[in-house]
Amino acid sequence: MDMKSLQNLMKQAQKMQEKLQEEMGELRVEATSGGGAVVVTMDGNKKLMALKIQPEVIDPGDAEMLQDLIVAAVNEAVRKVEEALKSQASSLSSLMR
Repeated sequence: MDMKSLQNLMKQAQKMQEKLQEEMGELRVEATSGGGAVVVTMDGNKKLMALKIQPEVIDPGDAEMLQDLIVAAVNEAVRKVEEALKSQASSLSSLMR
């Protein structure tokens, strides 16, 4: 592979990476826990965009349960973002072959 081809390949890879970052920034995933008692929305950069808590699960005497529901929903949202990232990355890598 000559230097010009290598430079073109690097430019193409950089453009694909930029496109992937843009798409992930626009991605929104939603995850729930407790049968919808807690709902989180996260973007593709794993930034928490929204958190909704149903009033009936707010029990001052059982804050631990609410904390667990929030953690579960956030972790599920992170898993969904990572799954989307893997999918996007594999589709982009298949284009480079």
